[in-house]
Amino acid sequence: MIEHVKLAINPKFQDWVLFENGTYIIFDDISTVEDVKEEAIKLMKEFGPVYGGGPAGDFNIIHLKLTEGWLVSGHGYGMYTYVHPSELDCESPNDLEIGLYGRSKRNSDGQNPEIIHINSAEPS
Repeated sequence: MIEHVKLAINPKFQDWVLFENGTYIIFDDISTVEDVKEEAIKLMKEFGPVYGGGPAGDFNIIHLKLTEGWLVSGHGYGMYTYVHPSELDCESPNDLEIGLYGRSKRNSDGQNPEIIHINSAEPS
């Protein structure tokens, strides 16, 4: 999943955090963030969970060109969820199916945020 996400992100963005279910958060300027893990988990808890009738239910689909799959964007600046075709039952899913599945993945990450990768342009 990490390789797919790397290919999905515009290369100008080098600072991002990936969560267990495929949701990631891009940081524009990581030098202003004191603790990246803590900030990413805070943002995921705030913008990740989906509540009926709330803004987190809205989404857009980005069809990827450099790798298989799609990104689901929505509520929360710089927050996207990667969906691989193998995760869906349908061979040619429509945007609604992709979006609902991606939104459920983001909700899982928001309810139980587990970081699996931190990508940084800055040396540690």
